[in-house]
Amino acid sequence: MFGRVKSLDAILATAEKKSLHRSLGAFQLTMLGVGAVIGTGIFVLTAEAAQKAGPGMMLSFVIAGFVCAVAALCYAEMASMVPVSGSAYTYSYAVMGELIAWMVGWALILEYAIAAGAVSVGWSGYMVGFIQNSFHITVPLEFVRGPFDGGIINLPAMAISGIITVLLVLGTKESATVNAVLVAIKIGALSLFVALTIPVIRSGQFTPFAPLGFSGISGAAASIFFAYVGFDAVSTAAEETTNPQRNMPIGLIGSLAICTVFYMLVAAGVIGTVGAQPVFGAGHVALDPGTPELSRACSLIHDNAVVCSKEALAWTLREVGYPFVGWLVGAAAILALPSVILMMMFGQTRIFFVMSRDGLLPEFFSKVHPKFHTPHVITVLTGLFVALFSAFFPVGLLADVSNSGTLFAFAAVSIAVLVLRRTDPSRRRPFRTPAVWVIAPISILGCLYLFISLSQATMMLFVGWAAAGLVVYYGYSRNRSHVGRGLVELHEGDSDVPPSSVPPIA
Repeated sequence: MFGRVKSLDAILATAEKKSLHRSLGAFQLTMLGVGAVIGTGIFVLTAEAAQKAGPGMMLSFVIAGFVCAVAALCYAEMASMVPVSGSAYTYSYAVMGELIAWMVGWALILEYAIAAGAVSVGWSGYMVGFIQNSFHITVPLEFVRGPFDGGIINLPAMAISGIITVLLVLGTKESATVNAVLVAIKIGALSLFVALTIPVIRSGQFTPFAPLGFSGISGAAASIFFAYVGFDAVSTAAEETTNPQRNMPIGLIGSLAICTVFYMLVAAGVIGTVGAQPVFGAGHVALDPGTPELSRACSLIHDNAVVCSKEALAWTLREVGYPFVGWLVGAAAILALPSVILMMMFGQTRIFFVMSRDGLLPEFFSKVHPKFHTPHVITVLTGLFVALFSAFFPVGLLADVSNSGTLFAFAAVSIAVLVLRRTDPSRRRPFRTPAVWVIAPISILGCLYLFISLSQATMMLFVGWAAAGLVVYYGYSRNRSHVGRGLVELHEGDSDVPPSSVPPIA
């Protein structure tokens, strides 16, 4: 089961040929993390978290941020040991063997393809709100929401995922400058939101703080985890960091601390101004986010609650008398979110590409377009799936399913750190996880805690996905694996496989 291991020495030999200049200090790492993390989750999932936890979602941000922090410290050790623009798939192949690597790669399909769908749905919500409020056009809900969310099909979400697919086939890549501008737009919009809402907070809006108890706070934390993913971009900069043993923890913990405070301020601004109590159905039962029942309950109150909004931050600003700033925040989300979809889909295609090149998926998937020099087959296939996900499923469900894959991958990396400390204690580690026998188990337990805090439907979907992965592995991949057949090729230099090289989901 664990016998087929991809040679760590061979991977590292490749890395030596392309070693990078060490120039990043603690401040640069922290800013890299802030830029990678802040984004989609806070724009899109605030309403979902409010429906699950009420004002208690502020505590949910702290819990999710803490789990990310301990996972990040484990991730950093692996990234510094295997600095090949790494990924959880590569790390697992080198440490725990092919089957675990396959399962991690299979889980990362959930992380990236489903996440791209979630962001597409989030973008659709802001775009529809922007059109309705800018041009006073009433958009039929049937065509901008999926069947689980009170509609028929989400056409704007399908459209944006289709446009991104075409760009990826043509070979369009984001430049660092464009990415920096988009990060500045996101942070600027959220800062403006905080500056305008915090002064008008009313303390009475925070009670009851946890209307659904601690289980609601845990459920919201499991969803909000989506708002933090992207921190691993810091972990993989270990090879370019001066004094990584000191600067890496500062960058990781510092960026997550700043983002957690930022997120709590945004959440406080929403709660303290317009309130964030869940909407209840018959028998005072809290309705699940992204369901027809919640849509019907919201229509009865004319969507006059933040939990009913598909563009929570812009809606809040309009409610407290800042319609123009609400318009600006909506515009910022519309501008910034497509770049995240692009990075998610780019990441997904590269995972498929490398798994195909390792023989675990059909070689047909790794075909490269003769003119555009991109893996066009797998890009179109990924785009098709993302379009279907975004057309028919609500953002909260997609984010939760994506989180299940991410949590599995992060737990696997944390286990890999412990395994390597035992099996290869003398190997050079530019960064060593502090108190690893405490931190790594906390990371594993934290990932497990957030996983079991997801909805039962999400957990069953993940189990079904994992079972399907085992069928594919034993039915196809195991017999065609290059490592299993002794055909080990070194292509790590151009793999650049996420989750590490591709910022950011958040």
